Amino acid sequence: MSLIERFSQLHQDGIFVMPNPWDRGSALVLEQMGFPALATTSAGLGRSLGKDDQQVTRDELVRHVAELTGVLSIPLNVDAERLYPDEAGGIAESVRLLVEAGAAGCSIEDYSPSRQSIDGLGSATEAVATAAAACRASGLVLTARAENHLYGIDDLDDTIARLISYRDAGADVVYAPGLVDAGDIEKVVREVGVPVNVLAHPFGPTVEELGDLGVRRVSTGSALFNATRRTLTSAAQELLEFGTSNYAV
Repeated sequence: MSLIERFSQLHQDGIFVMPNPWDRGSALVLEQMGFPALATTSAGLGRSLGKDDQQVTRDELVRHVAELTGVLSIPLNVDAERLYPDEAGGIAESVRLLVEAGAAGCSIEDYSPSRQSIDGLGSATEAVATAAAACRASGLVLTARAENHLYGIDDLDDTIARLISYRDAGADVVYAPGLVDAGDIEKVVREVGVPVNVLAHPFGPTVEELGDLGVRRVSTGSALFNATRRTLTSAAQELLEFGTSNYAV
């Protein structure tokens, strides 16, 4: 069974956790811990390169994916932001490059950094349809993201309408990062009717509780990278201010 087939099969029943490493070392640690699949993080990757979220180029992302798949033996999903519609070959070429780099899945989101706004439903759905058509050639698992709740638009009805439209355009999985309330998550699962990814949140349901709500997949976004950075900063601050290394105990 190929890694793409294994990744697709993970979504058929139950729930699984798919954490987000940012380099080969963190990816290998997570694989060795027993997670069945991993995903890249655009924010974590960007910050590890001295950039930020939404600043990684397509070439940098594809190289990163190839580096991770070169050392992993489990499926890798790719946080591909908008799938680089303005690069040569557009969305379809981005999908082809990710498949070539060894990805098992990828995502597409509906927030435009250049306009600093959520795309209109029509254009967003068209982009998902283009990505879905490109993914069908290889079987790559496509996740369509509705970004409302990351940008202060707490309109659950609009989010659900978007996810349904993306589903109908060919998305295999849907994802609305920022949802925390169990009732909202349950409503999304019930009304959308395809596998739902939820972003783990310190004030949200546990993985077990999300499974009871019908969620199929849980990811961590940039949270693991951010936690690691906080640990590094705290340890380095001790060394800088006090000249001690108690952080190493």
